[in-house]
Amino acid sequence: MVGRHRGLGVAALAEPQAVELAAMFKALGDPVRLRLLSLIASHPGGQACVCEISSSFDVSQPTISHHLKMLRSAGLLDCERRGTWVYYWVIPAALLQLSSVLNVDDRSMEAPPQCCP
Repeated sequence: MVGRHRGLGVAALAEPQAVELAAMFKALGDPVRLRLLSLIASHPGGQACVCEISSSFDVSQPTISHHLKMLRSAGLLDCERRGTWVYYWVIPAALLQLSSVLNVDDRSMEAPPQCCP
C-alpha cells in the first residue's frame, strides 16, 4: 500500500511504514535495479518495453526479468503485456513516498545536543 509519509526528521516511522519502505529501498539497493528504474522513468513517454532496455546491460534476459520482477514486487514498477512484449512504467506514488520520507528540513539537520561527556 502506498501511503503518505512525513520526513524522517518530523516523526518516527510506524512499523508497517518501515516494512513497506524497507522493501522499496532494498529493491533499489542493487545497481542493476536502480539503473532499470532510472531507464524506465527517463524513457520517452514514461514507459519502456523490456526489448528496449535489455541491451543496456551486460546480463542475460532472465536476469533482467528477475530484476524487473523484484522492482514490481516492491511496488516501484507496473507492467502490461502487449503482444509478445512487456511494457514497464514507474509508479509515481511510490517515488513520491520514497522522496517524502527522505525529505528533511533545516531543523532536522541541526547538530544534536551533547548528551554524554
